[in-house]
Amino acid sequence: MSTTTVGGALNDDEVGQFRRKGYLLLKRQLFEPAQLDALDGIFAEHRAAQVQRKGDEFDTPHFEDRRLFDYLLAPSLLDVVERIVGPNIVLWSSHFICKDPQVGRATPWHEDSAYWMGRLDRYDRLVTVWLALDDVDRGNGCMEVIPGSHLEGGFSDYQGVDGEQNTFESEIRDLDRSEAVAFELRRGECSLHDGRIKHGAEANRSDRRRLGYTMRYLSAEVKVVPERNVGHRLWLARGRPVADNRLENA
Repeated sequence: MSTTTVGGALNDDEVGQFRRKGYLLLKRQLFEPAQLDALDGIFAEHRAAQVQRKGDEFDTPHFEDRRLFDYLLAPSLLDVVERIVGPNIVLWSSHFICKDPQVGRATPWHEDSAYWMGRLDRYDRLVTVWLALDDVDRGNGCMEVIPGSHLEGGFSDYQGVDGEQNTFESEIRDLDRSEAVAFELRRGECSLHDGRIKHGAEANRSDRRRLGYTMRYLSAEVKVVPERNVGHRLWLARGRPVADNRLENA
């Protein structure tokens, strides 16, 4: 599958914003429209085959579906990731997140790093690319972040929430959301966020679907703790396997 780069790697200003604020909205296309259609179709296949799952529960689909490596390892995407984590890149995970019209659950405010606690030896060299497969805005429950909160460490105090109304069962306690920034994107655009940033999303109460594909990467210098990652698979996306991690080649 060919990839068209409409923007290319991040410039110095974009990298600087990511370092300071912990996020970046990439308002340019990294994939052709036909590729986005194909990715949407892949999700539809997975969902049709696993009708018991909610739309936001399709984690690590690339473990079984190698077609997703056309996106996860696309040079246009890795050129962007390289400016954040460096030239040696490991594919950490991916996740289809679909919030259906009217019923899509809220995403509690959290830090990704808090849910990976103990699985890695450091959390400052991770980036999530959130590729929009629909137009996303406040109306259909787009992601929101607290700028700069990645610099607070990535391990806040949490409290329980209702798992039926939310995508998981805990959220950051006593969070001030007054400075939150909404990630409003058009189909094919993407956001980047640091693994430690505080973020969340409202439920989708609109008449529009909200589908995204998250692609997560870490520096190959990060050590993955084997006994805390049983069954989890890692791929060398680019460069050299610097740390002594068990990696697969796509």
